[in-house]
Amino acid sequence: MPADPPAAPLAVPVAVTGSTGAVGGRVARALAGRGVPLRLLVRDPARAPRLPGLDPRADVRVAPYDDGAAARSALAGVEVLLMVSGSESADRVEQHRTFVDAAADAGVRHLVYTSFLGAAPDAVFTLARDHHATEEHLQAAQRRTGMAWTALRDGLYADFLPAMVGPDGVLRGPAGEGRVAAVAQDDVADAAVAVLLSAAAGSTEHAGRRYDLTGPEALTLREVAQVVERVTGRPARYQPETLEEAFTSRASYGAPPWQVEAWVSTYTAIAAGQLGTVSPDVERLTGHRPLTLEEVLARAAA
Repeated sequence: MPADPPAAPLAVPVAVTGSTGAVGGRVARALAGRGVPLRLLVRDPARAPRLPGLDPRADVRVAPYDDGAAARSALAGVEVLLMVSGSESADRVEQHRTFVDAAADAGVRHLVYTSFLGAAPDAVFTLARDHHATEEHLQAAQRRTGMAWTALRDGLYADFLPAMVGPDGVLRGPAGEGRVAAVAQDDVADAAVAVLLSAAAGSTEHAGRRYDLTGPEALTLREVAQVVERVTGRPARYQPETLEEAFTSRASYGAPPWQVEAWVSTYTAIAAGQLGTVSPDVERLTGHRPLTLEEVLARAAA
């Protein structure tokens, strides 16, 4: 069941990272709308959202993930923290470790982290291995300082799937007939808010838990393309690729090899069946069923 708002006003702020992005921004707006005191940790304060009750001079702090001293200072007095995973980079795991250590050292009582579905050291999707390493470090920080943690293991974002369709109306990738249970960013944010409110109220219900956040259906990319075309009116069809074709086409963007491999492994993870899990955890945390891809696209078009 979803957590109820705290019965009394919180004495200390809930800290949110990623408030300039899709999920963190949704969470920050939802908490501000409930009157929860916030502290936003950002890289660029000029991009921080303007929210009710938020004093930009006092409640917005600059704290990049790779600056442990800045993070420790920014988190002083914070007990509950949402850590949205950092931007894809070759050193993302090290950045995460630095920030997690800073949070633990600053006295954060409960850290909620946006991880990824099937995070494991041998996950086919290469970036899911980064999330596994971060979860491992959260456990190490807990052993060292007692800081509780919760991992929200998001699936692929349903909101992102239309962008996988190229300008020519073709969704290409080596996904075969594998399936993906993509989750709405709105549902991820709702789940995060539920866990944060529960932790802020003093509950340990979600401590040490990993939740798989997925949509209510697992679709092939052929079906994804059909939904995109039907809802948006934009031509879309799925065309399977070989691995060689996938690497060749994506290398043309000039991205570093690790990033090209990550892009391709998104599709091979679908082919391997690692992104097709349908979980009840969104409804369990929020009290409402997760949105379908069709509903996500219809909302975006409204």
